[in-house]
Amino acid sequence: MGYSSAQAAGAATLLGLLRDGRPRTRAELVAESGMGRSSVTERVDDLLGLGLVTRADNAPSTGGRPASAFAFNPGARVVLAADVGATHAKITVSDLSGAVLVEEDLPLDIASGPEVVLALVCARGEDLLERAGRARDELLGIGLGLPGPVEHASGRPTNPPIMPGWDGFDVPGHVRERLGAPVLVDNDVNIMALGEHRTHWYDWPHMLFVKVATGIGCGLITDGRLYRGSQGVAGDMGHVQLPHVSEVPCRCGNVGCLEAVASGAALAARLTEQDIPARTSGDVVSLARSGSVPTLTLVRQAGRRIGEVLATAVSFLNPSGIVIGGALSQAGEHLIAGVREVVYRRSLPLATQDLRIVQSRAGERAGVYGAALMVVEHALSPERLTASLAARGAA
Repeated sequence: MGYSSAQAAGAATLLGLLRDGRPRTRAELVAESGMGRSSVTERVDDLLGLGLVTRADNAPSTGGRPASAFAFNPGARVVLAADVGATHAKITVSDLSGAVLVEEDLPLDIASGPEVVLALVCARGEDLLERAGRARDELLGIGLGLPGPVEHASGRPTNPPIMPGWDGFDVPGHVRERLGAPVLVDNDVNIMALGEHRTHWYDWPHMLFVKVATGIGCGLITDGRLYRGSQGVAGDMGHVQLPHVSEVPCRCGNVGCLEAVASGAALAARLTEQDIPARTSGDVVSLARSGSVPTLTLVRQAGRRIGEVLATAVSFLNPSGIVIGGALSQAGEHLIAGVREVVYRRSLPLATQDLRIVQSRAGERAGVYGAALMVVEHALSPERLTASLAARGAA
């Protein structure tokens, strides 16, 4: 049996309604989708056949036989997600709602190269599937976030500054060969933005997510969708030049970059120069939480410098809100206070009258939430449902 794009779009529409977790009867699906009753019945049967929808308890009766209700089945398949950083990775197995079933933090060195790092990630992923009690053929797909620019269409890193040996490497092909499931790859800040938006700020159609850690990056949500730009490097705010610090060298080869003066690595270097030992963003956070005045001063100033760049972005993009995440965001209110101080002062009043600047709520799980939901949204799109329905019809 063949399935048209219109039929698949209808199935995707019904699935989109049911993914909020509330069971609905056929009559409710007809009313909410605008589709005809016979079309709703056929598409619900298709989704039942794929296991993506299940029969819920009967709906309350208004007289006569109770109507059948249908609900999204998040346990139908699972997703393996990995947020890979410079020195560690968080790996999870989640259901189709994004809920984490099992997780593990894995130390690694991104400079070890793609074969070594991906072998570790795949091996731990297989262990997690076993711990979750799920077979490999239940794997809907794999989502990966990497700490460098990624061409999303191909999943290949593009000139990543801290990832020697990764440039142009076929990450999706390598992982799929090992685990046998579709693989999607994106920049780590993009998947963090997606995870934060979908889990906590879905009512913000336009959002900026700023990660402040060893480096600084930004993920952009526009009209509820992740915006990557033509080459997948939209939001690379860490390498915007600040004119008043033009002499400070940056690891990218330029001078005066925001990252060179406001990142966790930059603050740790400044503190060390003041005979306050610090190597990482985590050290800076610990010092800030202990009340170190020099550290708090530097963190507040870093927030102001980040705010300088964000003030321009606010005027250009007019977001609903800005979320500050990454390791350095855990240093308390001083970083966000510095951001707010400059953004609210320099941006147009109309652009900031309803603007909220908040700390990440998803925290260290933002990346794996986003990586998993990236896979789910791709797999449950009309195009992919067409293929799934066609395969079921052929079977």
